[in-house]
Amino acid sequence: MSSSEEISGSTIADKYRSHMHGEAEKKTKWRHGSPPTYDLVNQVFEQGRTKEWPKGSLEETVQNAIKTWEMELSHKTQLQDFKTINPEKFKLFVNGREGISGEETLRLGSYNALLKTSLPEELQYYKADVESFESSHDVFRTAFPRGFAWEVLNVYSGPPVIAFKFRHWGFMEGPFRGYAPTGNKVEFYGMGVLKVDETLRAEEVEIYFDPGELFGGLMKGPVASGSQEPQHNHPPLNSSSSQGCPFSKGIRN
Repeated sequence: MSSSEEISGSTIADKYRSHMHGEAEKKTKWRHGSPPTYDLVNQVFEQGRTKEWPKGSLEETVQNAIKTWEMELSHKTQLQDFKTINPEKFKLFVNGREGISGEETLRLGSYNALLKTSLPEELQYYKADVESFESSHDVFRTAFPRGFAWEVLNVYSGPPVIAFKFRHWGFMEGPFRGYAPTGNKVEFYGMGVLKVDETLRAEEVEIYFDPGELFGGLMKGPVASGSQEPQHNHPPLNSSSSQGCPFSKGIRN
């Protein structure tokens, strides 16, 4: 998922993300006119990571490749400018659902692509079908103003089929859909499988995770005073852990 970032004219290379600066990017069409900087979320990452992989290791390579793909998906407007995927073959599969193309993933944005569900509307805490690319990013940038960090925990196989476990976390220092900020760490874990070509460009990405872990953390605080949200009829997540989240019961929906 996308991380909080700033837009800057800086040409200082990001140590975790490639393909933002240099000759190859001079013709890149950037969503906000120039490459982003990730200083805030890099700080969250460095302070909170549980693994520090050796330089050049497979784990570091996979971690940086996914961070770069997320950057391209959030900030490049043309699929032909992506360096991390094979545009002609790319498919994204989330929790066993039907795969979506690179163009469709770019249109939806990372949050909508990952949180799309076929659960009944009254059970949806986040409605990807009614969110635009821009509004979806605004929702989570507001909740995580310092960013939503991502790390690889384990890599189980090397290319061409790379299986890995990951962790995503951030601090809820802003409101989410009417729920007041708690300041607490919100995190979830998942598994991924990358199928890559001979140049390590992704042809297929499979992601498996429980969205209930994410929304459980975002909906622990009280409903903010005067808020028009939340507009749902299902049981609140913060009243009892036994109630759970319908997302976790419909993870393949």
